[in-house]
Amino acid sequence: MQTLAVDIAATFIDDAAALVTGLGRAALKRAMAPIDRIANACDIAGVLAERRATFRMWRANRSRARREGRRSSLLGRFSPFRHLAHLT
Repeated sequence: MQTLAVDIAATFIDDAAALVTGLGRAALKRAMAPIDRIANACDIAGVLAERRATFRMWRANRSRARREGRRSSLLGRFSPFRHLAHLT
């Protein structure tokens, strides 16, 4: 009986965290919309579109690695140079 109560509590906490995360992302996206429009209007060389494509590719590779059971290192996640990987 205790495991059922723990499962219900854990599910509630996970759902509440997902709700807060989703609301935060929605609010941030709404607040950043004017800045994104200005940035897209000023992007003459297409740098922003290239960075977005690179990020989508990185995210797809990361999710594929998770499905295959590989994990990213904690050191790589907190490395100050993690965003410079495309330069190597």
